[in-house]
Amino acid sequence: MSRKIRYGMVGGGRGAFIGAVHRIAAAMDQQIELVCGAFSSSPRKSKASGRDLFLPAKRCYRTFEEMIEKEATLPADERMDFVAIVTPNHMHYPPAKMALENGFHVLSDKPATFNLKEAKSLGKIVKKTRLLYGLTHNYTGYPLVKEARDMIAAGKLGKIRKVVAEYPQGWLATHLEATGQKQADWRTDPKRSGAAGSIGDIGTHAENLAEYVTGLQIKELAADITTFVKGRKLDDDGNVLLRFKGGAKGVLHCSQISVGEENNINLRV
Repeated sequence: MSRKIRYGMVGGGRGAFIGAVHRIAAAMDQQIELVCGAFSSSPRKSKASGRDLFLPAKRCYRTFEEMIEKEATLPADERMDFVAIVTPNHMHYPPAKMALENGFHVLSDKPATFNLKEAKSLGKIVKKTRLLYGLTHNYTGYPLVKEARDMIAAGKLGKIRKVVAEYPQGWLATHLEATGQKQADWRTDPKRSGAAGSIGDIGTHAENLAEYVTGLQIKELAADITTFVKGRKLDDDGNVLLRFKGGAKGVLHCSQISVGEENNINLRV
């Protein structure tokens, strides 16, 4: 390439978690650079977060709307190439829609949208604009995960009969959201997280790995979803039996109330 790919970020400011993870990953091969951002729903915090990242003040925007509008007016050799969306779930669709409609590619955290209606709308916009839209399931980027996928695709494990995906955490074993802890607060709030708690937050990563590594597709499932912590509005534990196309069987377990576990994602094939 003759230059680095330029991106702007929506979300990921002070107090956020995943934004910094994406910025670190994007910087690894020195092919991508952060040039602007709207890092918080608070204009003041967004500006401050931009300063933390040593961005020019004029490109630390108050809102994602302002960012997309102003970036679209910049010369082609200066403006961002794509938008990275790292907000809570309810704010994935609005900036994705606006970015695509203004000519910018999009890389978004999962879920793609907050509900099915938004998903169908987004699909139509992507097809109409013919721009790139990517959904990040970050564990697929690990070299050993890709090696496992290649081994299975090459037939080195033979016919796959059983797949077990596990993702236990313990950080929500108590009513942490009641303390105002930011990550717990939005992840357990159906108005911001959506209809699912643990199963949507981390169970989706286990499901993604199970299908990505094996190349198999889940065709049927039976799920037992539980909320153990009193007063919590969304599930914090899930156990799922899986049936894959081709005859393989599987088990998926995710939990955020497993005391002693930090971030122990596992896949057995």
